[in-house]
Amino acid sequence: MATRSTIALEYADGTVDQIYCHWDGYLEHNGKILQEHYMDPFKVQRLMNLGDLSVLAPEIGDAHDFDDRVACEGVCTFYGRDRQETGTGARRFKNFAEYEREHQREEYEYILRNVNGKAVWFVDTYGHDGEYLPIDEAFAFQAERNKETA
Repeated sequence: MATRSTIALEYADGTVDQIYCHWDGYLEHNGKILQEHYMDPFKVQRLMNLGDLSVLAPEIGDAHDFDDRVACEGVCTFYGRDRQETGTGARRFKNFAEYEREHQREEYEYILRNVNGKAVWFVDTYGHDGEYLPIDEAFAFQAERNKETA
């Protein structure tokens, strides 16, 4: 079963782009990949330019056969680029307030924002509806919760 997520980027002019990702949206996978491999807003913009994802990976990579799992190893798989689907482009919002009201909601929602000149990933998880936490805090909260249930 898929753990769906969205990935968004807030640009310097205040607009926001958002794409969908079908697989492995949970913190320990997509959250970790974003934190470790997508801190550069220009690299994230390349994701936005390619649109909705089936799979997020450490590298954006080149076009490949959507169903060839060997070719897909370690690189992102996009619905448009790799399966030639249409209508998979990023959704654009005029500002963060519009994004908060109208964005596509999924189990995990990631957004890269500029905080005092530094790129910071935020995440809102299913059930927290609009409570975006810096991803470091979300990881700490998850670790604490895991200790309590162990």
